[in-house]
Amino acid sequence: MLKKDQAEEVLETVDAPLEMETSIKRKPRGRPRRSTRENILRAAKKVFSRSGYDGARIEKISKAARSYDSLIYYYFGSKEKLFVEVLEDAYRDIYEAEQDLNLNLQDPVAALRKIIEFPLRYYVANPEVIVLLSTENLQKGKHIAKWPTAHQYSRPVIDILQGVIQEGQAQGVFKNDIDCKKLYIAITALGYFYVSNRYTFSAFLDTDLMQEDSIHEWAAYISDFVLNQVLVSA
Repeated sequence: MLKKDQAEEVLETVDAPLEMETSIKRKPRGRPRRSTRENILRAAKKVFSRSGYDGARIEKISKAARSYDSLIYYYFGSKEKLFVEVLEDAYRDIYEAEQDLNLNLQDPVAALRKIIEFPLRYYVANPEVIVLLSTENLQKGKHIAKWPTAHQYSRPVIDILQGVIQEGQAQGVFKNDIDCKKLYIAITALGYFYVSNRYTFSAFLDTDLMQEDSIHEWAAYISDFVLNQVLVSA
């Protein structure tokens, strides 16, 4: 493993682009060390999502990042710690996307529809996240269990959901006995399962579930389905 001063010297000559992103121009030598770390993290996300945890060897990640095995250990310490950071980065991206939903609380029904459709549309646009989460579940959550702040990424969206539900209750359109944590699980599951099982269900049902029309139809279906559970008039 490289010592710190040796690693810093090597960093000046490491090329940044990933192997599948040839359109990105190489950055000049002497760029901040942070970009090398981020480059490894981006490459690791791709490799973990293609190969799973067990198949994502350090040499695969360093090759995809056009970096060195030693630099991965230098920045992250181990493959396990790198995977935890990849997971955290994925959850942070979801969290930031949730904050951009731009909900109108004056129309809680429309706001809840946006929340219901969000996981489905996010996973469709970012299917690699499905693989990362499935990989961690196959590992029985042992990596995320070591991440003391993991719960902080679900709390904001549950708070947002709670706010929408409370506004709907105040307007008399939503039932009063709604458990927002259970509602959150149901909403996430309806989007996650559709994308995670898209290949098998497409074969079983003899249709392409990833066609735009199919995605829109499922989004509308699950919105109606969930709303029928919470609307006073249902």
